[in-house]
Amino acid sequence: MKIEVKVPALPESVADATLAKWHKQVGEAIKRDENLVDLETDKVMLELPAPQDGVVAEIKQPDGAVVKSGTVVAVIDTAATAQATASVSEKATTAAPDKPAVVAQGPVAANEVESDLSPAVRKLVSEHNLDATQIAGSGKDGRITKSDVLRHIEQRDSGAAASPRTLAPAAAVSSGRSEQRVPMTRLRARIAERLVEAQHTAAMLTTFNEVNMQPVMDLRARYQEAFQKKYGIKLGFMSFFIKAAVEALKQYPAVNASIDGADILYHNYFDIGVAVSTPRGLVVPILRDADQPSYAELEQAVVDCATRARDGKLSMEELSGGTFTITNGGVFGSLLSTPILNPPQSAILGMHKIAERAMVENGQVVARPMMYLALSYDHRIIDGHEAVRFLVTIKEALEDPARLLLQV
Repeated sequence: MKIEVKVPALPESVADATLAKWHKQVGEAIKRDENLVDLETDKVMLELPAPQDGVVAEIKQPDGAVVKSGTVVAVIDTAATAQATASVSEKATTAAPDKPAVVAQGPVAANEVESDLSPAVRKLVSEHNLDATQIAGSGKDGRITKSDVLRHIEQRDSGAAASPRTLAPAAAVSSGRSEQRVPMTRLRARIAERLVEAQHTAAMLTTFNEVNMQPVMDLRARYQEAFQKKYGIKLGFMSFFIKAAVEALKQYPAVNASIDGADILYHNYFDIGVAVSTPRGLVVPILRDADQPSYAELEQAVVDCATRARDGKLSMEELSGGTFTITNGGVFGSLLSTPILNPPQSAILGMHKIAERAMVENGQVVARPMMYLALSYDHRIIDGHEAVRFLVTIKEALEDPARLLLQV
């Protein structure tokens, strides 16, 4: 029995998706619920699992194809076995009419060459982002074999010419002047779009302050062992910043608001976004009702979201909404930066590297672990004095953590 594999219903805000990577090829066995292909949207990576055990009989859409809900992307034969399907595939290839060898005497359409590749060779070409027309084939009638691809990769990496058709590019590589054109991923393109949107639509301004992190560091050192023993997780800095931000947002509700047309929308809840760097780009999972969890629950939520973000396991709902964002460039060594707003939010807090600096206290010069804080905000609804006082409130809370417990 053959079953069609269709793109599931996409979230309401997502019009289509891109087939990012096939995990199975024609002739390969697959188990029920095993991931068949990755679907990339402009926010998350979704997995399309197999509905039944079987063998991949047909792939109807190639890598990079843009698909919508209900599009048939593959066919699974539940009655076949991997060996039987592979055998049929080999016979079909052998029985196929001969095609002219790929030669250097004129342009060859990429789709013509790729259609002549075996599934294993096509997968290798796709994984290494190769142009099949640039690979010399040594198989029957000039067909490209797996060995040809591997040899091409080795020669490309070493700077040697892979074939007469690639002499000019290879010479450029050997002279150290190589280029590689890679299309943006859906996520990267969406990030670019939103950053430009923030610059063009908001009256963005940034105010700075600095905070002495010694009190928080002392508190962490004093209770770290007991905290870790009880909750099974380290007490980090992020929970302190989330707690401090929530208290400041309560005092200055405009910072937690957003513009909706000609109206200002004030939120009576605190959904805090925590920016996470992933191999695919920056994502911002949302911690809902961040005023309610304990420090331990916040730390667990942050670690869980960060882990699943890097694995591409976050859901669309976990990346949607949010009233305020915190980003920590300090983990990468950033000393100072001006974070860009995450529309439609009106403010974002930037954390930075903790560095010992000479500070004057009571007339004495002392070394203190200091962190610069940056608050970028939309000046259309947040006045300068509100932004400055908001940042001072966070500074005071972190320099005297007891304030967070007493909420004063």
